[in-house]
Amino acid sequence: MPTQLSSPALFRHRYTITGAVQGVGFRPFIYRIALHAGLTGNVRNSPEGVIIEIQGKSSECAEFATALREELPPLARIVTCDMAEIPPLESEDAFEILQSTGGEGHSVLISPDVATCPDCLNDIFDIKNHRYLYPFTNCTNCGPRYTITRSIPYDRDKTSMACFPMCESCTEEYTNPLDRRFHAQPNACPKCGPEVWMTDNAGKELYRKEPSLPAAARALAEGKILAVKGLGGFHLMCDARSSEAVQTLRQRKNRYGKPLAVMVPDMDTARQIATISDEEERWLSGIERPIVILSTPSSPLAPELNPDTPDLGLVLPYTPLHHVLFFLYKKLLPKGAIPALVATSGNLSSEPISIGNREAINRLGSIADFFVLHNRDILIRCDDSVMRVIEGSDGPQPLFYRKARGFTPRPIFLDHAGPSVFGTGPELKDTLCVTKGDQAFVSQHIGTMENLETFSFFKEIAEHLPAILQTSPELVVHDLHPDYMSTRWATEESRTPHCAIQHHIAHAHAVMAENAFSGQAIILALDGTGYGEDGTLWGGEFLLVDNEACTHTRLAHFQPLPLPGGERAIREPWRLALSALVALGEDIPGTLPWTSAHQKEQPLVLSMLKKQLNSPTSTSCGRLFDAVAAILGLCSSIDYEAQAAILLETAQGTMRDVQVHKPYLCELRSSPDGHPAVFESLKLFQQAFHDAQNGESRSTISRRFHQGLVISLAEAAQSLALSTGISHVGLTGGVLMNRTLAERLPHSLLKRGITPLTHTQLPPGDACISLGQAAYGQALLRKKSSE
Repeated sequence: MPTQLSSPALFRHRYTITGAVQGVGFRPFIYRIALHAGLTGNVRNSPEGVIIEIQGKSSECAEFATALREELPPLARIVTCDMAEIPPLESEDAFEILQSTGGEGHSVLISPDVATCPDCLNDIFDIKNHRYLYPFTNCTNCGPRYTITRSIPYDRDKTSMACFPMCESCTEEYTNPLDRRFHAQPNACPKCGPEVWMTDNAGKELYRKEPSLPAAARALAEGKILAVKGLGGFHLMCDARSSEAVQTLRQRKNRYGKPLAVMVPDMDTARQIATISDEEERWLSGIERPIVILSTPSSPLAPELNPDTPDLGLVLPYTPLHHVLFFLYKKLLPKGAIPALVATSGNLSSEPISIGNREAINRLGSIADFFVLHNRDILIRCDDSVMRVIEGSDGPQPLFYRKARGFTPRPIFLDHAGPSVFGTGPELKDTLCVTKGDQAFVSQHIGTMENLETFSFFKEIAEHLPAILQTSPELVVHDLHPDYMSTRWATEESRTPHCAIQHHIAHAHAVMAENAFSGQAIILALDGTGYGEDGTLWGGEFLLVDNEACTHTRLAHFQPLPLPGGERAIREPWRLALSALVALGEDIPGTLPWTSAHQKEQPLVLSMLKKQLNSPTSTSCGRLFDAVAAILGLCSSIDYEAQAAILLETAQGTMRDVQVHKPYLCELRSSPDGHPAVFESLKLFQQAFHDAQNGESRSTISRRFHQGLVISLAEAAQSLALSTGISHVGLTGGVLMNRTLAERLPHSLLKRGITPLTHTQLPPGDACISLGQAAYGQALLRKKSSE
């Protein structure tokens, strides 16, 4: 054992570091900066995090501390860094990487899957390198992490790489602290690693290893549809220039109208398709590689990709397989042709993305002509993330539509630490959330909980997420709706104590938690429909929420609108427009935009409204958008969620940023006997209807509606803020995915002296609800423990 040294010239410091600091090249980074500074000591992984002991002169220790702050590896994320001075040791003449120590509990995060790094790309396209065109090349700075990890600690034997023993060359890299593949758990090469092959849609093998990807590239160039196994699941891919290929994919997948994501090989190609700002380029080319929604006013690609909007989601390759496929595909195209491939999720509508080879062939065999498969198992399915860049109050900021690959399982930091709580999420766009201390871990996108496949995925992640965090939730929080699958799991299958929180109250807690805000705030929860505390359908709510006292008050809501036919009215917006006309007492014109398509049904719907049969009322903000879109003839029935609202926003055209004359306005109307005030939202529809009858253009009507709604919401929020003395207003709900509202409403609040709270880390739609549920559960347990 070394003995203590009393020399005042030497200092010894012990660091305990938590965060994403294992499996990301952190220990070799520490080794290098310690050697550079001339220090002795050691570094090791432990349940508490990474433990570092350094010893040297004061100036050398200071140099180490500076490098630790400023030179982190690309994937490393430090959450806490505690340093203590300890007595120096004698007889220590080197810096070592010690063997990891085990134990219960841990404070280390698994890194998300990230895009191939430049160094690995150089290896892949260097013809002299033994990894030339090898589709599973990676290092500690890139590649799969979360989706190949079965359990922690993150070591090779606990990943899907366990069945691939490393060859001598890979072992040498893996064990060399100065090599960038030191302890890269997925490390492999063509000699010892996974391999790729190609089959027909019945699973019959056609090619294996090297010939597979050239054959796949030929099939894509010939207009075929391929199911390609990627990082967190399968993509369905085809030539994005070919209208025939895109239409065939839509027909086979039964996906009509909804935009399809497109993968392009590089930024130069992306610029040929879309208008791209510096911030959008940063996201496109960053390590997370989300699908970024961009403006493509004159796209050279197939118009069938995005028939309802000039916007298109682009993504750059993020795996070696993608890069190699494009390298081969480009060679087959005519000179000047743009290399672009549809890269949409490999699933049937409403089902989770496929991850297994046999599973994909069974589920996607009716869609794909060929399959590109490999034998590195995907253990955790994780779809692509989707976002756009909007102009926030402090400059450009992300607006997420789906958050998954590249980000999960990074934490959201809460304002308070507390017990571990599990949030089950809602029914649509479900995610799960588990808290640990002052961190909340929101799962990847689960999907719509309406089939057994998605429910099975839900249960997989419900088991996996607490396991990799090594925490046991003390409380499960679920939606108030009794028939949601997530509610039934919490009340019937989970053995943990449970409680319910209403959908929009959970939205409120989510936006407050995401902003690490504690106390009272007014929340505008604007979405489709959610089961309300009074048994009606809510969706346009002004709430006063205290997330410390766990109390809330419904201050106001949108005007209730009957939904004739219930769920059918959501799928057929013309019914909502007719309902609004009846509610306003307007005379029904002989001809309306939907007359020819629904002439026989209209009398029945009018009778349902008159007799109040099968016409539940809703205060939904989203249904208001649907009704206005229908009265303008933009959409009488929908093919996908939010289609009517997307068409209505798109109808603004070049007027989207113009301040128009006579925006449609409405006010709050107080209600007697202490009932919530009413936001007279149907007046917005009424003004749109009158303008349409008078021949005003769709673009003007749409712009007046959007601008007027922003002004009216801000004025209503200001009125409630003044009456309550509260200066913070949270904005949440699926309607905030509307770019116009997401950008303009916070600005409008700021102009009125109100501080907006917005979503920048999670989607404002239902994907954030699990966070709100978990944050509410933590607050509830803290409150009970203090009583």
